[in-house]
Amino acid sequence: MTELRTAVTEQTLQEFRTLHEIVRAAQKNLERNHWDYLIGGADTETAVVRNRAGVDSWVFRPRILNDVSQIQASTELLGTPLRIPVVLPPIGSVQVFDPLGGTGVARAAAEFGVLQILSSSCLPDFEEVAAEVPGPRIYQLYLMGDQGWMDDNISRAIEAGYTGFCLTADTQTYSRRERDLLKGFTPPSGRRPGNADFAHQARMTWDTVAHIKSDFDIPLVVKGVNVAEDARRCVELDVDVVYVSNHGGRQLDHTRSCIDALPEVVNAVDGRKPVVVDGGFLRGADVVKALCLGASAVGMGRLEGLAMAAGGSRALVQALEIIEREIHISMALLGAYSLESLSPSMVEKTTPVIAPGVLSAFQLLSEDY
Repeated sequence: MTELRTAVTEQTLQEFRTLHEIVRAAQKNLERNHWDYLIGGADTETAVVRNRAGVDSWVFRPRILNDVSQIQASTELLGTPLRIPVVLPPIGSVQVFDPLGGTGVARAAAEFGVLQILSSSCLPDFEEVAAEVPGPRIYQLYLMGDQGWMDDNISRAIEAGYTGFCLTADTQTYSRRERDLLKGFTPPSGRRPGNADFAHQARMTWDTVAHIKSDFDIPLVVKGVNVAEDARRCVELDVDVVYVSNHGGRQLDHTRSCIDALPEVVNAVDGRKPVVVDGGFLRGADVVKALCLGASAVGMGRLEGLAMAAGGSRALVQALEIIEREIHISMALLGAYSLESLSPSMVEKTTPVIAPGVLSAFQLLSEDY
C-alpha cells in the first residue's frame, strides 16, 4: 500500500490529456492482483468481452445541418443535477486503487458534478464518507445480515444524508473469478465462491423490494435488471430507478451485453421510471449510444477504478472532463444539440471492426506515445 500511495501522490501532479494515459498510469501503479481484480470477470470472461463488443456493435447514423453551436448535456437523477448523464457506480474495495477509497470518489463526484453510488464493500464506511463529503449520494448495500440488520443500515444511511438506496440484485452468490483463484488472491472484502456471508443475499426476493418501499422514505434503485419481465416488476413495485447491469461481466458469465439488453428494458419501463445502464462503457461516444437507446444515465465503473488508480480524485475529475468533451463532440457531430434530441433512429447495429476486450476502447495502449 505504501508503494501505491507514493505512485498515486506523484501521479496526481500529472495533467492527463487522454483516457489512454489514465489507463496506462493505472496499470503502472497497480500490483498484479489489484490490476486483475479491476479488469477481470467471471469464469471465461465472455461477459466482460461481450459488454465491449455490444457497445462497439452500435454505430451512429448522424444527421446534418442542425444548429449544434450550443450543446446541452446536463440532466438530473433523483433530483440531483448531473453535469453530464454519468454516474459513478459502486465499486467494492475501491480503496485498493487509491488510499482514500470511497471518500476519494466522493470528492471527485462532488467537484465535477455527478452522482456517486457508494458500495458497502469499500472503505471508509458509508457514515464516514457522508461526514467527510456531505451531499447527495446513493448507498448500495449487500445483505450481510437479516432483515433487521438491513433495516438498521437503511435507517442509518437516511440519517447520514443519503438521497437514494441501491439494492444489487445480480450478486446473490459470489462468482468464480479465475484470475483470483489461480493466484490464491482474496479481495479485501473477503468474498469468494461459497462464502457464507452471501446467505442473506441469496435469500433476497421481490418481497425484499416491497418491504423497503413500504417501510422507508428513500428512493430505491434496483441494480442488475436485464430483461423486460423484471423491469416491469420493478415499475409495479414503484422502484425509483431501474438499473441495467451484469456487474461488469463479473457475476454470471455468458450474459447479453448490457447495451443490447437496454432497449428491451427501456421499452418495458415505457418512460415511467429512469433507466440507468452500465457494462463496458468507457468513452464519451459509448455514453451517447446508450442515451440514444433510452438510458437516463450511464455508469462507468471500470473507468472510475482506472482513474482512481492513475491518480486518485484528481485523475477521476480529469477523466470525467475528458468524457464530457467526448460527449459534446459526439453529440455535435451526430447533429444532436440536447439530450432530448437523441433518439434510437440515430444508432443501428452492425458488425464491430475492432476485436473486443475489456480495454479495447483504448487502441493506442500498445503504441509508443
